[in-house]
Amino acid sequence: MKGVAVLGSTGSIGTQALDVLRGLGPGYRIVGLAAGRNHDRFLRQVHEFRPRFAHCHGIGADDLPRGTAIASPGEWVTAPGVDVVVVATGGSAGLLPAVRALEAGKVVALANKESLVMAGQVVRQAQRRGCGDLRPVDSEHSAIWQCLWGEPPDSIDRLLLTASGGAFRDLPLGELRQVTPEQALRHPTWRMGPKITVDSATLFNKGQEVIEARWLFDVPVERVEVVLHRESIVHSLVEFVDGSVKAQLGMPDMRLPIRLAITYPERTSDTSVPRLDLARVGSLNFGAVDTERFPCLGLAVEAGRRGGTYPAAMAAADEVAVAEFLAGRVGFLDIPRLIEAVLEEHRPASADSLETVFAADRWARERAGALVAARV
Repeated sequence: MKGVAVLGSTGSIGTQALDVLRGLGPGYRIVGLAAGRNHDRFLRQVHEFRPRFAHCHGIGADDLPRGTAIASPGEWVTAPGVDVVVVATGGSAGLLPAVRALEAGKVVALANKESLVMAGQVVRQAQRRGCGDLRPVDSEHSAIWQCLWGEPPDSIDRLLLTASGGAFRDLPLGELRQVTPEQALRHPTWRMGPKITVDSATLFNKGQEVIEARWLFDVPVERVEVVLHRESIVHSLVEFVDGSVKAQLGMPDMRLPIRLAITYPERTSDTSVPRLDLARVGSLNFGAVDTERFPCLGLAVEAGRRGGTYPAAMAAADEVAVAEFLAGRVGFLDIPRLIEAVLEEHRPASADSLETVFAADRWARERAGALVAARV
């Protein structure tokens, strides 16, 4: 039996991970759950699965079933009996638990973009020290991972990440300044949390994924490209040095990459995931990214090229900017402006320790907040 911990259990990826684990049967047991502030959903999960460990802001021991202990995930992800840690938290909250789990030799199924964006060097060092196993959950990186099974590392020429284009891929450019949070949250394909849905509308998420791919697959940022693909059927592609291209296809359903990250190297049957019917889909469309429409993509890729603590500062600035947009205090087009302003003022350091990464994160949040306050 494998023990699985789910961090961010009340969010979109976390709840889907629990759905997957329900379907996997008695070979898997949930031993840890952690969440933010969705108390009602978290308590339902804890009373259903009765894990050994739990953590949620505002939840006390009296709220939990007998046998479940309250502790920070950073403490219990290394415990005996924890075999797989699904990191599905948003923002920087998943970084420390991911590092500690890898140092302890655990499997980390990573759905948290910021961990590799902010501290890719630290995460990979932790993986090497503890011989942990880092498995991608994002559909794009899962696709690349699958395409690379059995392929030698030096055979890769470039990686191609697909992007749906988000909620405003067809909106006239002149109307972007008027868009509302409600409009930004209407993703045409995927069901995700608010932050990642807005990041999809700005294509900031694809810039983050370029940086993630650099650390996951040891490919320079310059050899990772983004192509628009509105159907979200082709999840990513790999071009090899001989010109051959592999792609991974499937219906846009996150349960497939979640399941694979937990059960690898096995592929287990799952009748709950709809099968791809290419005849019914009919056609697949691809196109170049309009950089004028999606300035956040360019900002993120440039931060990845610069390296050091630039990506950490960029990710923190985006978190603040998106939160302020969702709260109605800044406009949609203010998101890239705030990120750019923070990056222009940032004084980078080497991102070779959690201390320097978290320092850059704190500075960028404070600076972005001050810039917003000056605008309001």
